[in-house]
Amino acid sequence: MTTAPLWVAGVVRRVLPNGLTVLVQPDPTAPAVAVVTHVRAGFFDEPDHWQGISHVLEHMFFKGTATRGVGQIASDTKALGGYLNAYTSYDATTYYVVLPPDGFRQALEIQADALRNAAIDAGELKRELQVIIEEAKRKFDSSAARAHEVLHEVLFDRHRIRRWRIGHEPMLAGFTRDDVVGYYRSRYLPGRAIVSVVGDVDAETAFAAIEALFGDWPSGTAAVDPSPDEPWRREVRVRTLRGDVKQADLVIGWRGLPYGHADAPALDLASSVLSSGRGGWLYRHLRQTGIATSAGAYHYTPTEVGVFSISADLKPDQIDEALAVVGGLVAQLRTEGPSTQDLRRVKTLATAQWARRLESVDGRATTLASAEALGSVTGVDEDFARMMAVTADQVRDAARRYLTPDSVAAVIYLPNDRGADLTTDRLGRAFGALPRATDPVPSVGRLPVPRAVRSIGATRTAGVVHLALPGADLLVKPKRSVPLVTLGWYRRRTVVETPATAGLGALAIRASARGAGPFELAGLADAFEALGGSLGTSIASDWFGLGATVLAEHRDQALRTLREVVEAPRFDPAEMARERDTMIGEAVQAADDMFRRPVDLALGAAFGDQGYGLSVKGTPETLPGLDPGAVIGWHRAELDGSRPLIVAVGDLDPDEALDRLGGVLADLPAVAAHSGRRSVPWTRVEAERSETRTKSQTALAMVFPGPSRSDPDRYAAEVLTAVASGLGGRLFHALRDQRSLAYTVVMSSWQRLRAGAIITYIATSPQREAEARDAMLAELERFRAEPVSPDELRRAVNYLAGQTTVHRQTASAQASEIVDAYLLGQGLAELDDPAAPYRQVTADAVQNVAATYLDPALRAEGRVRGQ
Repeated sequence: MTTAPLWVAGVVRRVLPNGLTVLVQPDPTAPAVAVVTHVRAGFFDEPDHWQGISHVLEHMFFKGTATRGVGQIASDTKALGGYLNAYTSYDATTYYVVLPPDGFRQALEIQADALRNAAIDAGELKRELQVIIEEAKRKFDSSAARAHEVLHEVLFDRHRIRRWRIGHEPMLAGFTRDDVVGYYRSRYLPGRAIVSVVGDVDAETAFAAIEALFGDWPSGTAAVDPSPDEPWRREVRVRTLRGDVKQADLVIGWRGLPYGHADAPALDLASSVLSSGRGGWLYRHLRQTGIATSAGAYHYTPTEVGVFSISADLKPDQIDEALAVVGGLVAQLRTEGPSTQDLRRVKTLATAQWARRLESVDGRATTLASAEALGSVTGVDEDFARMMAVTADQVRDAARRYLTPDSVAAVIYLPNDRGADLTTDRLGRAFGALPRATDPVPSVGRLPVPRAVRSIGATRTAGVVHLALPGADLLVKPKRSVPLVTLGWYRRRTVVETPATAGLGALAIRASARGAGPFELAGLADAFEALGGSLGTSIASDWFGLGATVLAEHRDQALRTLREVVEAPRFDPAEMARERDTMIGEAVQAADDMFRRPVDLALGAAFGDQGYGLSVKGTPETLPGLDPGAVIGWHRAELDGSRPLIVAVGDLDPDEALDRLGGVLADLPAVAAHSGRRSVPWTRVEAERSETRTKSQTALAMVFPGPSRSDPDRYAAEVLTAVASGLGGRLFHALRDQRSLAYTVVMSSWQRLRAGAIITYIATSPQREAEARDAMLAELERFRAEPVSPDELRRAVNYLAGQTTVHRQTASAQASEIVDAYLLGQGLAELDDPAAPYRQVTADAVQNVAATYLDPALRAEGRVRGQ
């Protein structure tokens, strides 16, 4: 096991005289700085008559101060090249901003002003409450979100964790300014706040700025309104929900443990044994066998209480089968516990997961603030050490003590017309069953060490070192902030799918991960998880790939295993059938997604039943007809027809990595470089595709033609969407701030290899559908008729330019950037100064793009109409 790093190394902690806690962790290697403000005021802090008010106040944080108008907080931050957002949890509300280091002081000023001087204007509050009600409706339409929160209601009788977090419409609509101001002034005090800064900033400079901006914030006595205590109980409980869905959501749970409890790390690892990676017990017995589309387990510990939950998405007629499997696996945890190899696997994965979580500056700043709020910033290292020290016997004993058959609860969300209601007898029988033995775990030995090759002939562009081998292009880039390396094996797609074969490529690439060479499915999962990672597959309209992020010491072995998957997939017919069934379940479930579904409908209307109009992942109609022969034929054709791109980014020396990784690839057969592009003309096959569902909202997507990934106009299109979309954007202000039409309003530039589009999306109450559509079209016409203002242009350009730097925080993000530029763009030279093309965009160029592409006569619409 790799020795764990000290995650809090270099953190400096100070407490100002008014009680504000300040944490600063300088990191000169980071391309960004994060400012996180953690306020100990969340859902647990709300009395019943103020249920949901923490989240309301979070929204009002962005609605202005005495010196900054509505939307200015977000737009000023975007002008610095940064992004900001916030979230409310059970125990806290967290505000964060991430931006290039040279904007730190200005961003801190904005945060301090918003935190200390929120205006909470009565008119703005009234409008924003309508937005929050739309957000609540959106959440209510999500079967998974409802099932998880209702589980808390079933598990607890008194504690506030049982309440619907976001609040209900009647109470939300009744909040007054006095309510929100009362909560704000009694909870938002320096003694309840933590400011955490991580990134390329000098510690003393940061402390001086924070003291200047927060030092005179008056201290005070905070209102304390604790949640009622919850006695432990022994009782089997169930709840059945129904709605307009096609798949079922099953959530099983027990009362867990609060943060800091001696047994909490053991329950954390118990959930990892069940759900971490492809070697997880739930994956092997639910996902791999085709019983569930997805499954997971989690031990959630928000301060004073905890919840241990197991969830699955599945067909309604497989509920009893899933209950029996989960009941047997939990029984095995209680009677036998995990094997030594199971525990070693999940601890290796946990080490890599912690590194990934703390790789970004905002991930670190948020983690440091949360640990400080729970007792001490040193808790980050202490929690990790405690988890690494847990034994298999301790996991078994914790499961035996807390995951008892007589205290299990479950919630099932079923389609209106399918499946039987869940009963306590059905649930109790499942969890009183005998243990179900897990599959034997094969021994995973070390793979042969690849021979080294000389990296003569390598070229260096924008920090990326490129070695052109006869059979592949190898690109490596160092990033040494954490001991991880991200590896990927990619190809540009050459096989064209038809309306009858949509999803064929996705099935082939996903089936290849179900066994390859000497590894059957479980052995392949273990081979990667022993290296600290999980094998991932990805496929898009223009490319596909496999990859993993592993501990740096296992880099060469990981690439060798990755090659085995690429070249020698087993394509076992039974495993392929299980993966196909899983994909069918996912395709059915996608129809319930109120964001994805209207966008898919709009793209289908625009491009028709071919190319970009087809679903990359297939549909319930096309997937059943895909057989093993077609999958094998697709795989053979793609390997013969495209040149692989291998990318490695992370804790590595470029020359040494080229030599070692080049040795793994040296004997690949020669393949020619990529051929040119063939553009797809915009035709708009249909004006609209729509459907009606029993939902609380109507969701509308519009698709207009747009520039492709290699079109120089793409930069102006992205500036256009930055002006229009996001916090502080023109659409956000006009449709959400002024009219309260929706919680989510989006415009995006959709860029592909051979075509492009500009997509808008809004979701609103069904009775306001026509108003929302007309308002959206009116705002788009404004872009066509008049240039954006100099201030709008400056803010959008600065935001996009800044994000090119901020985006590079993680190795996986940098790897994605390399793949995108190399396979779809103009090459690695794009990465040298990615901000430059944005800075060259003019207001005239933005208006020209809007006038050219946002022609209402060219648009295609996708609509899911609620009723």
